Amino acid sequence: MGANMARRLHERGLPVVALYDRHAPAAEALAAELGARACTTLAEVTAAADVIFTVVSDDAAQRAIFAPTGDSLLVGAAGKVFVNCATLSPSVHVEIESAAERVGASSLEASMASSIPQARAGTLYLMCGGRREVFDRVSPLLVELSDAGRLLRHIGPAGTAGQVKALVNMVMNINTAGLAEGLGLGVALGLDPKMLLEVFAQTGANSRVVATDGEDMVARAHDCYFSAAHAAKDSGIALALGETRGLALPLAAATKAQYDRLVALGLGDLDKSGVAELTFPGRHAGV
Repeated sequence: MGANMARRLHERGLPVVALYDRHAPAAEALAAELGARACTTLAEVTAAADVIFTVVSDDAAQRAIFAPTGDSLLVGAAGKVFVNCATLSPSVHVEIESAAERVGASSLEASMASSIPQARAGTLYLMCGGRREVFDRVSPLLVELSDAGRLLRHIGPAGTAGQVKALVNMVMNINTAGLAEGLGLGVALGLDPKMLLEVFAQTGANSRVVATDGEDMVARAHDCYFSAAHAAKDSGIALALGETRGLALPLAAATKAQYDRLVALGLGDLDKSGVAELTFPGRHAGV
């Protein structure tokens, strides 16, 4: 995601000056492609850029790059703006905003309800949380990533965009797991899965995942755009939010259990469509 966002900004004539990845060869290859600098420390990135985009895997990774001591993006960060695009627990976005402001920097969450092709095409659905003045400051960059701003919206204070993103992924994951069960049962009944997908798309069974994941489930084409491991993580974020409000979310819990099972079987690197490996008859030896 981060690499394709950098490519898009570069393509639009915006200066991408510094890159960092914990897997150094990835940053070096992209830096050579874009004519940027591959940094070996986080502090180098902050020193080189005015606006720093972060795309990491989870809460722990986000806290690590904004650590209060040692190598950190917060070193020399006064006046800088951090745009944080990972799907995180909303409370972590609030933490990062506070940490940035303590050193004279600013932070904005820009949660992405899209995938790798949209990052490259500049058609990300971006939901932003944080101070309005920070959003306004970086909007010219975000517009280039969000279909000329048509897919860009400011949700509210820090943490609110993370809440919305958790709900988006919760519903998406439930729909994906439900589609896998419907198709799996259909195949077990001897029904044509192509016919089923056509019927689903034309009836109340329709959802976006019918188009994005249905054929992949049938063909077992689980090249990763959004991993099963991330689906498990994000369903867990939504469940935790439900607990804070005393709500039971049984469908989200069942969906998380399915993705946790994929991870336990060593299939967490599959795309979320890989949940079909648990529901189609005769698919996985460990199922």
